[in-house]
Amino acid sequence: MIGAIVSGKLADYIGRRGTMGFAEIFCLLGWFFIAFSKTAWWLDIGRMLVGFGMGVISFVVPVFIAEITPKELRGAFTTVHQLMICFGISLTWLIGAFVNWRALALIGRTPIPTYVILKLKMKMVEWEVIFHYPDYVTGSVPCVIQLVGLPFIPESPRWLKLDSLTPRTVDKKAKNDRKFDCEVALQRLRGASKDVSAEILEIQEYTELLKQLPEPSVLDLFERQYARSLIAGVGLMALQQFGGVNGIGFYVKSLFTTAGFSGNIGTIALAIIQILMTSLGVVLMDVSGRRPLLMISASGTCLGCFSVALSFLLKDLQLWLSGSPMLAFFGVLTFVGSFSLGMGAIPWVIMSEIFPINMKGLAGSLVTLVSWLGSWIVSYSFNFLLNWSSAGIFFIFSSICGFTVFFVAKFVPETKGRTLEEIQAAMNPLSTKS
Repeated sequence: MIGAIVSGKLADYIGRRGTMGFAEIFCLLGWFFIAFSKTAWWLDIGRMLVGFGMGVISFVVPVFIAEITPKELRGAFTTVHQLMICFGISLTWLIGAFVNWRALALIGRTPIPTYVILKLKMKMVEWEVIFHYPDYVTGSVPCVIQLVGLPFIPESPRWLKLDSLTPRTVDKKAKNDRKFDCEVALQRLRGASKDVSAEILEIQEYTELLKQLPEPSVLDLFERQYARSLIAGVGLMALQQFGGVNGIGFYVKSLFTTAGFSGNIGTIALAIIQILMTSLGVVLMDVSGRRPLLMISASGTCLGCFSVALSFLLKDLQLWLSGSPMLAFFGVLTFVGSFSLGMGAIPWVIMSEIFPINMKGLAGSLVTLVSWLGSWIVSYSFNFLLNWSSAGIFFIFSSICGFTVFFVAKFVPETKGRTLEEIQAAMNPLSTKS
């Protein structure tokens, strides 16, 4: 969450590419602490460093992708980021079957949360590591690959243009260099034969208009002119997390076992469904649009949670005992498949599109903080709530997912096929008045 708080300002000050490199250094150091840990506090430090890095990366990567891709491919490219996470998780499970957790920290991607339980017996420390279904963090080898590769990719043209107009870029030559870098970066991204003059002009006009406004502060975020963007961005992130994804994800094996279904078979099926549905989301993102995909996805998660709740209710009432495990299995697969189709990636796509570039750092930090805070609250409380009422907690999740459909229909704009400048001008009309 600390990483989320500082991510926006970092991305505005040192650029999108520089921020990614900065975050990767923290992740790399964190994994070395974990891999070579001798005591529990080494693991704590490692997890804190990796957590900080991931808090930063979770904001800056979708923003960077949105700012460098053409409008007709922006949604698909941003969703590919989520697809690669799914592949990374599956690869971790495969490697983790053959190597221990220290090696996994060095060579690949490893799940979080990784619960390390210390048992003190006869002055000996026994390490017991339990891997649950993960969110994601990056192992040391991917960190090194990304650090080596970053200098070979262009910086965001939109950030370069904005930076050329900031007060800290006082030298006239530096300003001109930044403007030239913006054009060069965009030409590299679009290809040498592509005419980028119209896109450059649109970026320049919109950015210069925004720079006529005063330097934004945190309180400016809550002004009326940014209300639509803030409601859509924060609302989607909150509903994404409080719909129960991390509760289901982290305890999926326990859920299957509690419902009377094989945990191993359920987990394997879950991984397959997740990859297939995320791939489908990539294909449909810039065809169907964000809003229809979000509403279909939220409807599916609502149905999935309702099925799981009904399964637990029938089990508690000692009714249809032969069919309730299959109902739970169907519900969890429906939830994860539907979530992977849209609710997993699209809130991050929307977040990267709707805020004007002068407010994107502050707004993005807030939205990312809401996401990680919601994730922590659900992950921490889920086991207690499950013990309180297995059926009740899933009926609550189902209600939240159902409300998400209404929220998307009412507050979330369609951004397919529009440039970032068009989206932001429409969402924040007062912010572009001089």
